[in-house]
Amino acid sequence: MRISAFALGAALAGQSSLILAAEETETADKGPILVTASRSDEPQPAGRYAGSASILSADDLTARQTRNLADALRDVPGVAVSEVAGQTQLRLRGSEGNHVLVLIDGIEVSDPFAGEFDIGTQQAEIGARVEVLRGPQSALYGSDAIGGVVAYQSASACDGAPLSAYAEGGSFATFNASAHAGLCADRQELALGATFVSTDGAPNARGGVRDIGRDSLTLSARGSADIAPDLTLRAAGRHVSTRGQFNDQDFNPASPTLGLVVDSPGVRFTNDAFFALAGLNFVASPDWTHDLSAQIADTTRDSFAGEQRTFGSKGQRLKASYATSLALAGPVFAHRLTFAADWEREAFRNTDPFGFAFTGKRSTRNIGLVGEYALAGEGFDLSAALRHDFNDRFDDATTLRIAGGVDAGGATRLRASYGTGIKNPGFYELYGFIDGRFIGNENLKPEKSTGWEAGIDQSLADGAVKLSATWFESDLDDEIFTTFLPPDFLATPANRTTRSTRKGLELSAQAKIGPQFVLDAAYTWLDAKEDGVEEVRRPANIASAVLTWSAPGDAASASLIVRHNGASDDFAFTDPSFVPLIVRLDDYTLVNLNARVRLSGRFEVFGRIENLLDEHYEPVFSFVGQGRSVIAGIRITP
Repeated sequence: MRISAFALGAALAGQSSLILAAEETETADKGPILVTASRSDEPQPAGRYAGSASILSADDLTARQTRNLADALRDVPGVAVSEVAGQTQLRLRGSEGNHVLVLIDGIEVSDPFAGEFDIGTQQAEIGARVEVLRGPQSALYGSDAIGGVVAYQSASACDGAPLSAYAEGGSFATFNASAHAGLCADRQELALGATFVSTDGAPNARGGVRDIGRDSLTLSARGSADIAPDLTLRAAGRHVSTRGQFNDQDFNPASPTLGLVVDSPGVRFTNDAFFALAGLNFVASPDWTHDLSAQIADTTRDSFAGEQRTFGSKGQRLKASYATSLALAGPVFAHRLTFAADWEREAFRNTDPFGFAFTGKRSTRNIGLVGEYALAGEGFDLSAALRHDFNDRFDDATTLRIAGGVDAGGATRLRASYGTGIKNPGFYELYGFIDGRFIGNENLKPEKSTGWEAGIDQSLADGAVKLSATWFESDLDDEIFTTFLPPDFLATPANRTTRSTRKGLELSAQAKIGPQFVLDAAYTWLDAKEDGVEEVRRPANIASAVLTWSAPGDAASASLIVRHNGASDDFAFTDPSFVPLIVRLDDYTLVNLNARVRLSGRFEVFGRIENLLDEHYEPVFSFVGQGRSVIAGIRITP
């Protein structure tokens, strides 16, 4: 269990080919492809990947009328979402929130100070798609990928129409708008995007009356140009600015609402982030490529009570990567050798306005060297990756990943993988300080994991039905958790001396029911134990189902979305000692219904009802989820 810096205080790492390959994410002969499954610049057919991966296409996100990316990820097996104002966390297969590497257009976007990305600030833009790799990926991507990778790709300039846009409004004074424009030529392209989200929100405290709203603006650009026959220059950048309200928890031991979220007038937060990447790709020969890239992430977070700033942090990440890949064709097997090198510097600073905390700048540097080998034959695939990291703050570390898949006949594919991972402690865990409540621990060690999985994929009815099942297990050593030691019971992080275990089953299915209906379904059973005790915010059962109907000629469509979150444990700070108590959160089911109708020309109207049954639920202890909402809008379509 961890306590986030915000809660208490109030890239693609070298995979630069991601941007180049984004517009090639599906082909007629290969089907969907993955661009994050390897450090080479060769996209991989998803059906040949030997690990566990899910793809949410642009059509999926559009059909579900997804606005917040976190909502769409609820439909992916193995993903649990914990959402509160100011911090939305992802957990893959029972991992911690800071164990998931999030990439946006190839850029590593986690907050260097907090150690994780607030997925609640990321909107699903027009034409975007998402890849999710589950299981340890540290052998490819280093420390942050101990639990998996979520890679978000914005639309390229050559996807769809030169201009697409929508505007919508509805319940809770919600107004959202987004636009995507592209200039596409033979040797260059430029895509520009803007997305604005605004809502007054609803109360999120039990019995509260204060609305918790937010405003968020995202400006993005990405492009590429062939500056020579075999040399391509590319760049991507985005600025995200979020302003919102949140409620504090009552930490007055004499109060009857001790430990509960309470209406907190004037309490708000601001998050500002800038991300950018530039790179060169050189094709030395049809079988040998080189790629060089540099990226930056710069984040600033602040919280306020009225006009008084109460907490703040700054973080910056500079990263440079080089990758070279050589393909060797043989009479039976195809081989690919890849080498990559990453240099990374993270700097962070607590900007505590009261002078309690250390406010000097700290930084860490890391160099990672990656070797990867892939072998492909008729119905057979094997890959192996080995990475060694040199870190100026922690011990050097070596991680590995081995995976294999084989076609077993009858449209059946068997696959298995084994991997190790590592996660270095973040700045807040090392140096964080909140007077009377939390103090960091400079002696923390990195967390280490080992994990394996075995799966089967089955296609039926000439591909109309696709089924998948995966069993996974992993162990985590030196897990960082929060202790509350007497006599003062101050919270401070420490490394566990016991082993934490995670195991589970992931099931997914897709079925085309006649010419007009498609059903997507997913289910995850998880058993995550921390020192023999069930982990908090890890439901044992998560399920989703999406039924989509499309009219002939795409004249109209509708989707029914059902998402179930099973019961789970959480911590409640309702004891005057501030030692957390274990409480049980009830399960809940959210139902969304949406529809769209195409008008003449390129215009269509759409609408949706979210939380159709007006379910009352708490995603986190004493934080109340939002009730039913109705949204309608108009879209300019391709």
